[in-house]
Amino acid sequence: MMTSGSDRLLAGRVAIVTGAGGGLGRAHALYLASQGASVVVNDLALEPAEAVAGEIAAAGGTALAVAGSVTDEAAVAAMVAGVLDRWGRIDILINNAGILRDKSFAKMSLDDFRLVVDVHLIGAAICSKAVWEVMRAQQYGRIVMTTSSSGLWGNFGQANYGAAKMALVGLMQTLAIEGEKYGICVNALAPTAATQMTHGVLADESLAALDPALVSPALLPLVAEAAPTRTILCAGAGHFAAAEVTLSPGVHIGAGADAGQRLADALPQVVDRDGAIVPAYGFTQAEREVASAAAARELA
Repeated sequence: MMTSGSDRLLAGRVAIVTGAGGGLGRAHALYLASQGASVVVNDLALEPAEAVAGEIAAAGGTALAVAGSVTDEAAVAAMVAGVLDRWGRIDILINNAGILRDKSFAKMSLDDFRLVVDVHLIGAAICSKAVWEVMRAQQYGRIVMTTSSSGLWGNFGQANYGAAKMALVGLMQTLAIEGEKYGICVNALAPTAATQMTHGVLADESLAALDPALVSPALLPLVAEAAPTRTILCAGAGHFAAAEVTLSPGVHIGAGADAGQRLADALPQVVDRDGAIVPAYGFTQAEREVASAAAARELA
């Protein structure tokens, strides 16, 4: 059922959800519609997209089904043009579409590596690029990348998937910086859900607890008016946590023929996370390194 009145926190907003014909994308589309958004249900095939759009309409919401691959620039451009013709704006993009081609790295073909990166990373870049100028012009936008624990921390047999998912964090970090002055917030969601993609990856008893609908509420704080930016939210089974890419305080080793050995000796201190920070931007690393070198010179 759709929420009503003041509870419809996304009323008037237009959202695109990719890969929304089933699984987690379907749950996302239904949830955003329940919060008042008009939802574009995108999927590779039209039939599942129409089925989800029908569910939304039957519950009193508004939805549009659009078929097309996120890797097809022309199809994505046509989708965005059609949404603008119909509603005049695009407020939210959920980059959810994805595939798996799991094998150990030794057995994985480079074709399977490229394919997974193409769908997850390049597909998200294509969709984000297609809405970027729209969001800049309207001075408002919310983009959510779908990352994964496989990218953040690794999982056996998912070198391609993990590489793509961590790359999406890098894309999120930079787009958040570039979009800030235009009112565009960019965040990442790391979901754990029982979908077609996760069957065979998780045990059956674990899958039973991982209803995709329990993940989708994580979208609301990431796409609402007061959304943060550059947040990585982890969600599954009704549990929510945050992940961060941190930088330890480190140690100044300096130059010299024995610098490598001195670094090896100091490595436990270098990797010590006590006092770690979350840099505001990538150049923070270089700034601190230069400052550390200058301080060492003063002490010499």
